[in-house]
Amino acid sequence: MRTTRKSYRPRGRTAAVALTAVAALGVSLLSGCSKDSDDSAGSGGTSQGADKGGKLTLTVGTFGVFGYKQAGLYEEYEKAHPGITIKENVIERNDAYYPQLLTHLAAGSGLSDIQAIEVGNINEVVTTQAAKFEDLSKAPGVEKSNYLDWKWAQATTTDGKTVGLGTDIGPMAICYRKDLFKKAGLPTDREAVGKLWAGDWQKYLDAGKAYTKKAPKGTTFLDSSAGLYQAVSNGASERYYDSSGKVIYKTSPAVKDAWNLAMEAATGKMTAKLKLFDKAWDQGFANARFASLPCPSWMLGYIQEKSGDAGKGNWDVAAAPKSANWGGAFVGVPSAGKHKEEAIKLATWLTAPEQQAKVFAKQASFPSAPGAYDLPEVKDAKLAYFDNAPIGTIFADAAKGIPTLVIGPKDQQIYTAITDVGILQVEQQGKSPEQGWAAAEKEIDNALDQ
Repeated sequence: MRTTRKSYRPRGRTAAVALTAVAALGVSLLSGCSKDSDDSAGSGGTSQGADKGGKLTLTVGTFGVFGYKQAGLYEEYEKAHPGITIKENVIERNDAYYPQLLTHLAAGSGLSDIQAIEVGNINEVVTTQAAKFEDLSKAPGVEKSNYLDWKWAQATTTDGKTVGLGTDIGPMAICYRKDLFKKAGLPTDREAVGKLWAGDWQKYLDAGKAYTKKAPKGTTFLDSSAGLYQAVSNGASERYYDSSGKVIYKTSPAVKDAWNLAMEAATGKMTAKLKLFDKAWDQGFANARFASLPCPSWMLGYIQEKSGDAGKGNWDVAAAPKSANWGGAFVGVPSAGKHKEEAIKLATWLTAPEQQAKVFAKQASFPSAPGAYDLPEVKDAKLAYFDNAPIGTIFADAAKGIPTLVIGPKDQQIYTAITDVGILQVEQQGKSPEQGWAAAEKEIDNALDQ
């Protein structure tokens, strides 16, 4: 994802992540928080008219680094459209950016011509703010077939209005250390490793049990049960809400399966009991404390940065048991903007397959446009740090199988309660799975005012 975009971005990132790793693509593999420019005017700054030189200035409001500037896309567009200049306004963190965006939408002023929307907020925008955005499904040059079906659906209302065009996504894989796998007697070839757990997350834990029996001293199979929970639950079509908007987390088969697998890992001594994105987690990469973890595409740069030179060639990437998504964003055009027609043209161009491929080549923000997957920037992409893993094909294959997950207005709060309260009480405080779930449920009920 970006050089970091904090938030639940990737779905559910609830801690600030500073991601500045330079990967073998020659770029930083994204994630979620950090500046794209020195500008930070509100949720994007007010849409501007022509400047003194007679040019039209289009403003783009984002959180974190979306890669458009880094990949040279603004400059390319300006050269092709001499009468237009592009100004990007950035707020580091989505938890500061999004409330301001809502405030400006309510006021009908202070908005950028184009506004970014994080995947964790897209449901609220679709269900409560759709009237304040242009319908991009009807925009010239926009083709629904250019986007993954599930990504398009996330930004589309029940009556067919599309409020945002997909930028990046976070398809899931498994990152693993070949050196530790070898010492534990497990295969190390990425194809053979993927076959260990193909089609079933339970098989992933079966491999974990085998690893635990012969684990190199001071290491565990997994970093955290929370990451496992996230990967498993994100592969469902319904999790915390059903398609009617009803809260179903207490009876959800997806939540039950993910929780049970997380508890099996936690109580089976398979995890290092770490909290995602905490300092101790970062140190765990540097000290080779764990042998594997579910990793969306944007996490590769984070792993490289935190593992350092000692990890080069030891880390590799294999297919995950099942497809899932963790992260992503959209760009929309507010109806209150002064230059809607030109803004729609720019948003359409920025999210076209060719431009998404260019952003990926620069900083590995994985495209939501499948038309980019056959372009050389994606198809031929490999990472030297991960033993030349063909990340373009690995993540493209994963992306194609992701289901359309129902996202509700309190998804983030429910997720955080389960991972940061329930799971951590079991892993770090020695509570039973039943006690951990009860604590998470209490936290969720408070968040939902139940």
